[in-house]
Amino acid sequence: MLVLIKGAGDIATGIALRLYRAHFKVVMTDIAAPTAIRRTVCFSQAVVEGEAEVEGVHAVHAHNVEEALAATDQNQIAVCVDPKAEIAKTLMPNALVDAILAKKNIGTKITDAPIVIAVGPGFTAGVDCHAVIETQRGHYLGRVLTHGSAAPNTGIPGNIGGYTSERLLRAPTDGVFEQCLEIGAQVKAGDIAGIVDGQPMICEIDGILRGILRTGTPVHKGMKSGDVDPRCELAHCFTASDKALAVGGGILEALLHFSL
Repeated sequence: MLVLIKGAGDIATGIALRLYRAHFKVVMTDIAAPTAIRRTVCFSQAVVEGEAEVEGVHAVHAHNVEEALAATDQNQIAVCVDPKAEIAKTLMPNALVDAILAKKNIGTKITDAPIVIAVGPGFTAGVDCHAVIETQRGHYLGRVLTHGSAAPNTGIPGNIGGYTSERLLRAPTDGVFEQCLEIGAQVKAGDIAGIVDGQPMICEIDGILRGILRTGTPVHKGMKSGDVDPRCELAHCFTASDKALAVGGGILEALLHFSL
């Protein structure tokens, strides 16, 4: 089965890993200048660097349908620059997964593929798609909804190690981002992780830098630009998160439910 995933950030990558390991063929789409924070676990990096590897799974940048199909035939994941997923019209996937996580539907229709699954809030199962996967951390994370919608966006990040909003790093002003620390660096509250137009982006808690934007990325004030993990496990910086894999498990369940 060929699955097209809209988005190639960390949640989409967790989905891709689950499907790839279950022997699905996977093609992903993203924007030309990805803004994923957890770059070490995002297949979107294939757009930037030509290829990317996460947990031993290899992805390559494909420029057209032919290259995408060639990559999947070679047991690789293909990533295309295609913000609107126009490739679906010629690729004709068996299933389409909207994992952009825009918190709203920005173009996915239930008629886009034989099976259409959406991730997170902004979609209604049976209207926009065949199923919605819950993304809110807690008891219902990863559940498959065949009726209704996922929990609405609260605007508050999930609790990790006792912290929510404090663990996120946000751009202090509009401008071009300058990265000061590498992913995996140990940080203390008060450390400067990045700079925008001369203004510092300061860590609020102690931990390990799990993600940060690349130098040269345009940002706006308040834009999520980094992530400090208080658990201080270096391996967490280079492996898919529990949330990403839980959502991926929900996608896999939904695909099997609608295809068998």
